[in-house]
Amino acid sequence: MADSSALVDMQNISKVYQMGETKVHALNGVSLSIEAGEYVAIVGTSGSGKSTLMNIIGLLDSPTEGVFAVRGQRASGLTGRQMADLRNREIGFVFQQFNLLARTPAWRQVELPLFYANVARSASRKRALEALAQVGLDERADHKPDELSGGQQQRVAIARALVNRPSLLLADEPTGALDTRTGEEVMALFEKLHEEGLTLVIITHDQEIAERAHRVITMRDGVIVSDSDAATTTASGFRNGLSGAAPAPLPRPVAIEQDKEEMYEAV
Repeated sequence: MADSSALVDMQNISKVYQMGETKVHALNGVSLSIEAGEYVAIVGTSGSGKSTLMNIIGLLDSPTEGVFAVRGQRASGLTGRQMADLRNREIGFVFQQFNLLARTPAWRQVELPLFYANVARSASRKRALEALAQVGLDERADHKPDELSGGQQQRVAIARALVNRPSLLLADEPTGALDTRTGEEVMALFEKLHEEGLTLVIITHDQEIAERAHRVITMRDGVIVSDSDAATTTASGFRNGLSGAAPAPLPRPVAIEQDKEEMYEAV
């Protein structure tokens, strides 16, 4: 029985990829609930299943078996359009690569999800500027990516993830392309957003990043091997979750559909 009170609820989720004549079990009977307001880190080596788990939580992929719901709405049986609408309404994404359009100013980068959500242009710029202010970049709204530092570009990406006011923010290795100081600034921003009430799930292989979360879920071979408060997760337990040879990489769906700049700039 799914937990209708949870923000994210997964019951006996399995995911099988067909790679030639071989079936690869990326997830094997995973059950997981995430409550509104939690700060969760999901860790594991490449091929452990953590990215597949993120893709299913983020409605970027569908499980082969099992029941999955977001805010009580079951995802199974939804059409592609219905799944996209639910994703755009409830979930924001931040990735290691910033995925910004080269010739587009920051405020229009942030506005893009509102275009897909059919928000009136009269309101969308105001909301984009508000999201940039939320990440401390309101004075850089007219700057293009090549006029911004790496940390500022990631802040634009975070503002873009926040502009639809999602219930859940998913961040996949969000500091992987940043230096240590800038990565620290980005993590401090995530913590501020969490303190303001945002549910935050970070996918990482970095022990220091994981230990900042309040709950750490460790994946190995497609199953959850530990799920505990960060305060009780020892360094050796973390290393055990990342030990062993990494399996072959699995297919991964495109995270965000990127329109050509010419199309977006024409609207």
